Parts: sequence; structure tokens; C-alpha cells
Amino acid sequence: MKKVLHIVGARPNFMKVAPIHRAISERGALQQCLVHTGQHYDVKMSDVFFTDLGMPAPDIHLGIGSGSHAEQTAKVMLELEKVFLAQKPELVSVVGDVNSTLSAALVAVKMHIPIAHVEAGLRTFDNRMPEEVNRILTDRISDLLLTPSADADANLIREGLEPSRIRLVGNVMIDSLLGAREQALKLSTLKDLGLSPRAYAVCTLHRASNVDDPKVLSGLLSALVHVAQRLPVVFPVHPRTRKRLGELGLSSTLERTPGLRLVDPMGYLEFLSLTSQARLVFTDSGGLQEETTVLGIPCLTVRENTERPITVDVGTNQVVGTDPARIQQAADRIIDGHEKKGRVPDYWDGRSGERIARVYEEFLGVATPRLAAV
Repeated sequence: MKKVLHIVGARPNFMKVAPIHRAISERGALQQCLVHTGQHYDVKMSDVFFTDLGMPAPDIHLGIGSGSHAEQTAKVMLELEKVFLAQKPELVSVVGDVNSTLSAALVAVKMHIPIAHVEAGLRTFDNRMPEEVNRILTDRISDLLLTPSADADANLIREGLEPSRIRLVGNVMIDSLLGAREQALKLSTLKDLGLSPRAYAVCTLHRASNVDDPKVLSGLLSALVHVAQRLPVVFPVHPRTRKRLGELGLSSTLERTPGLRLVDPMGYLEFLSLTSQARLVFTDSGGLQEETTVLGIPCLTVRENTERPITVDVGTNQVVGTDPARIQQAADRIIDGHEKKGRVPDYWDGRSGERIARVYEEFLGVATPRLAAV
């Protein structure tokens, strides 16, 4: 059987790979190998997601850990070259825009192994973001470009990439969300935190542009404090953000702020239970912009741009930047009942993993009739 080698490295990757891995297993036409680079190595940021998503343990764990962009990319490349030589895959499947994604693509292209990029074509048009550089370079050298929405197709064609390489398959991360939502809602997360449905906000912050600049971070936190005066705010703190809060001496002040609840990072199901019942979400995460659109939860993206404009065009997302006054104003409107309504984008239907499995089979010449086409 021809072999597909999946690369995961950081928390956002797991929700995207799980439905693809499951669909390929169910169809039974391809062999699979799951490689975890260990770019995220904290149990709450990584290992627990495999359990929550029903994924098998990785076949190979590289244990790369943290480091600068150059250091992390180089370490992953060195180790993946050994893996590719030993495994001899016919296709390397990468997802998203983390350093492990680009590292795997660079190693594969130099070894003449075909590459499939899931979530291709997303753009902020801001090359100051390391994720944007990873996206552009990965798309340029990939053989299959699997897009979540029509705007991503348009970006790739505008950049001169051949339409024959592009497949609109929908948002595979939504497969995970729809498959896990019922189970997540059975958890006692809200009860344990003393919350009521639709009566609290959730915040996540992790991007360097937000948490590494003391002025920007302080402004964002002041906006949260304002909102916490009207609505409880639950803030699962990313390790990077926790470190910065400690360095700036802000941790104890925030923990004493009425209405603001700092908690440790959560597993996938626990966090989905929290976000799916929120009144409002603040985030600088790309994935949460998509999830809140499907869940119908108002989302305020505290960035100056987004690589997921469809969540703004048709979904519940608003890009509000990092100005505290603007964030506070937008939050107040939502709390007062003037929230943005949206709809679920096309092909975000929970069947993207099946579409991707079928594309892989066709590309490798091993299409199976076991399941109907989607």
C-alpha cells in the first residue's frame, strides 16, 4: 500500500489531521504514518489533544521542543530527513502554518517526495508574521493545495499557482468541532468554573505581536479588565503569555481583578465546552475565528488583519485591532445585544476529511469504491 506521512507539530495541527487520518483509515486504501515533531511539548498544549480527538499515538515523536524560528525549523528538518529516508512515503501531508509545516515541506521537496498542504491559500498579506512566510513558502512548493474556502483559491491563482494543483475541500478543523461538540457539552466545565451559559466571555492570547510588546499587551489587558466589570472573563493562559505576564509583574494584579479568571490551558474537549457556550470570544488565534463562526458565537479578533476573511465576510468575526478603546466599544455593543450575525461558510460541513482522503487516493492512483464520493 502507498504511504501517506502526516506531520503534526503544534496544537492547531491536531484538529486538522485527526479527521484526515480517520477518513483514510475508514477507506482502507492507503497506509499512514503519523509524525509528531514535538514543537508543542507541554502536555496541555499537545498530548491531551490526541486523547480528546480520538487520534492514535504518534508512530514517531521527534521531541524537538521550543527555540527560535531558525533553530526550531532547522532541528525539525534534520530529524525529518532521517524519518523520510526510513519511511519512504509516497506523499507528505502537512497542515496549517507552523514551523513544522514549512520544515517538512522543505525536506520533502528536496527529496522529491510529493507534498499536500491542507489549509492552503490563506493570507494576511503581512510578511511580518512568521506564519504568513510559512504559508507562502509551503504553498509554492506543494503539489496539492487543499483549500478551506473560495477566497484561498483566489489567492493562489492570483499568485500564479496552477489551478490543477488546487482542490477546494472545506475546513477540516470543523470536522473535529462538529464531531466533538456533543461530547464537549456533556462536560462539567461551566459548573466547575461557576459559570452560566451565554453569561461569560473567553479570551486567548498567544501571538508574539500581542504578548511580547509590553505596551500592546497592557492595552489588551486593560480592555479585558473593562469587560470583566460587565461580564466574567475566562482567560486560559498560553505558556508564552504566562511567562510574559510574570516578567512584567502583571500576574498577581490580574488574578486579583474581579470578574477576570486566569486558568491553565485546557484540553480540546474542555475548551470547546467553554467556547461553545460563551457570550463572546476575544482571540488572536486563527482557528477560534473559524470555530466561533460555526458555533454562532460573536468573536473579536485582536489583530490588525486575518488570514481567514471569510469569517468576517459571512461569519460572526470582527477584526478590532489592539486599540483598547475600540475593543471595549465592540465588546460593549455585543453585551448590549447588538452582535454580528453570520452563517456557516460553504463546505464547512464536517466532511472535509473524506474529501481530502479521496483527493489523496486519486493523486496516488489508488481510489477505492468503499465509500461514496463526497
